[in-house]
Amino acid sequence: MTPPGLILSDPHQPLYSVVAWPPPQLDTWLRRKQELLNVRGFGAPHLNLRAPFQTPLRGEALIGACRAAVAQQGAFEVRLRGWRRVPGVFFLECEADETIRDLHRRLLEVGPSGRSPHDGESYRPHLTLALGVLPWAEEELWAAVQALTPPLERFTVQALTLTREERGEVQEMHTFPLDGDAESRDA
Repeated sequence: MTPPGLILSDPHQPLYSVVAWPPPQLDTWLRRKQELLNVRGFGAPHLNLRAPFQTPLRGEALIGACRAAVAQQGAFEVRLRGWRRVPGVFFLECEADETIRDLHRRLLEVGPSGRSPHDGESYRPHLTLALGVLPWAEEELWAAVQALTPPLERFTVQALTLTREERGEVQEMHTFPLDGDAESRDA
């Protein structure tokens, strides 16, 4: 299942993303709210630092390019701004501070690679609550979502993960600890 708005050059090639996982408290809370509201996002709750992309790079070459992009990046804080929606999608918006924007810009340099319409100036860091909401259900669901208060207002990202999605399966390929140096470990 390809996320809406994604431009694919080859639907048979895998999609890659670079994500930050929310802390367990927020992850569990989001999953429980999805269950309660009978909605889903794409895969486990995550913050895309690079929207799904395709690239001819594979294996170690892709890991190396991502490692170079996140080199020297230390842990950073993500601040939650509140609920937002666009047609069919409800999400918890994160503040797009300079650290997040800079990291996003560096990750866009990994490639050659395709770009999503949600990259660059249109990039809005977020945690998806509901994807594919039908128009007739939006207003009622929006009222329920606005009443939800996340269990925290901010969290610290200490690692990023390169993921690969193929045929609806998302797999962790590599994890990059954000300790300010270029070392990383396999996921």
